[in-house]
Amino acid sequence: MKPTDQHTNKTKMMVRNNIEVDVKVKCIENGTTQKQVAEDIDTTKSYVNRVIKKQDGVVNHTFVRVMEALGYDIELHYVKREDS
Repeated sequence: MKPTDQHTNKTKMMVRNNIEVDVKVKCIENGTTQKQVAEDIDTTKSYVNRVIKKQDGVVNHTFVRVMEALGYDIELHYVKREDS
């Protein structure tokens, strides 16, 4: 495996763990389906599904690589809004 392949795989895993799984967990915690999320943001269920499952995940792959090159790890912090 080439070093770039290893980096790409690491980045995909980091993104998947930090966002794709989180979206699914938050949907379950809120009792919300992808269809309901799609309706809330005025799009289709298939689009929401593609965004969550696409290879680069929700965060742009290039953004992740730039932040890593600058010496940063990406951490997400979720705060439930009071009005939700």
